[in-house]
Amino acid sequence: MTMSPATITHVSFSRRLKDRVVLGLVWLAFAIAVVPLISVLWLVIKNGLARFDVDFLTHSMRNIGARDAGGGAYHAILGTLEQVGLATLISVPIGLLTAVYLVEYGQNGQLARSISFFVDVMTGIPSVVAGLFVLAFWVLVLGLGYSGIAGALALSILMMPTVVRSAEEMLRLVPNDLREASYALGVPKWKTITKVVIPTAFTGIITGVMLAVARVAGETAPLLLTVFITDSINENPFNGPQMGLPLYVFDQAQRPNVTAVDRAWTGALTLILIVMLLNLVARLIAWWRSPAKGR
Repeated sequence: MTMSPATITHVSFSRRLKDRVVLGLVWLAFAIAVVPLISVLWLVIKNGLARFDVDFLTHSMRNIGARDAGGGAYHAILGTLEQVGLATLISVPIGLLTAVYLVEYGQNGQLARSISFFVDVMTGIPSVVAGLFVLAFWVLVLGLGYSGIAGALALSILMMPTVVRSAEEMLRLVPNDLREASYALGVPKWKTITKVVIPTAFTGIITGVMLAVARVAGETAPLLLTVFITDSINENPFNGPQMGLPLYVFDQAQRPNVTAVDRAWTGALTLILIVMLLNLVARLIAWWRSPAKGR
């Protein structure tokens, strides 16, 4: 059965029309998603650049009143880097080992299903609940007090499910042919995982880790319950209250004067720049360690 030219023209026009409509809807959805993001970035950059200077990055708020000019966020920047760094050191090894077990060893076992269930539950835990858990156990039961490590523990609880799920998906994308080729050469399974599977999925794993870091870097509630607030520089995350950039923004924004609000905007801008810088470093590391590099 042959179709007439008129029928072909009609079908082609109908398909082109549907394609144009769907393409227009996709671009509309993209604009709806991007416009708020651009608006937030513009407001933060516009209001934060006024105080973004060397003094802000190198001074703390010690002996600076709420209405006094000057002061900075050095103590908060240091606290955020230490807390997020410790949270990453805690959550990444645990999350990666969990993902390796689920993909390479557990498969359809009862333990693997239980772990997957609890990972899904942890994904939906509100950040304040993680903070309350660490507050109850670390601060109240053990009596270890407020500290940067307590905040890091709360952040690591929030990071782990993201690391597990992202690493699990990346490991599943590694072709089985690579595993079978390694086994055919007599390479043990553990060595195949460490020398073949993980290096192949390394770029995706790094991306997942950075998503987890970006997810927790701006959390305020867990830090408010576990780290507390201080205007002084505390370089030791294992002893005493320690500031963080989200806490700094929260503390300054609630003060009813323009000087403090300007510091809050600049703190938000600094936090965004730190997350962007960490993502850039992660991309460079992933490119450097990529298996395809140099091919």
